[in-house]
Amino acid sequence: MITKDQKPLKKTLLLLTLLSSLHASSSTTQRLGDFLAIAIPTTAYGTTLYLDDKEGQKDFYKAYGTTMATTLLLKYTVREKRPDTDTRDSFPSGHTSSAMSGATFIHKKYGFKYALPAYLGAIYTGYSRVHVNRHHPRDVIAGAFIGAVSSWYLTSEYKGLSLSPQISSEYQGVKVGFNF
Repeated sequence: MITKDQKPLKKTLLLLTLLSSLHASSSTTQRLGDFLAIAIPTTAYGTTLYLDDKEGQKDFYKAYGTTMATTLLLKYTVREKRPDTDTRDSFPSGHTSSAMSGATFIHKKYGFKYALPAYLGAIYTGYSRVHVNRHHPRDVIAGAFIGAVSSWYLTSEYKGLSLSPQISSEYQGVKVGFNF
């Protein structure tokens, strides 16, 4: 669970999403997919910096590094032809593996409720790659699998003090927890 106010993180993600319209690609769908493939893992890593989570930083290096190394290794050994060109680096989708790695890192490290927008962005990234005819659906599914599995198994849960508001019709207060 993230221990500091989430407004800066949410504002940063919203700002980055709005700035994506400045990126020059062939379509809005492609621009947003390209942007999210970078913004989601950047947000994941930025959160570790914001929280001064040294263990999280190390976990991110391992998980994201494994994701990208596996993706590149497969791209240049499988040699699948892209649907839109003669280049043979379609399998798996690097954009999707990057985005899903970041989303899954946030989920495992800080909780699902913080990862939900990132998961939606990662799914959109995969959709965009098929929609603009850069990848086959199997490339996107493989990329998502690589990113999710790498981050899930190489990321530990956040250890530290957590505070969360508790509001109901009967009481209001703060729940204090410590993960170790």
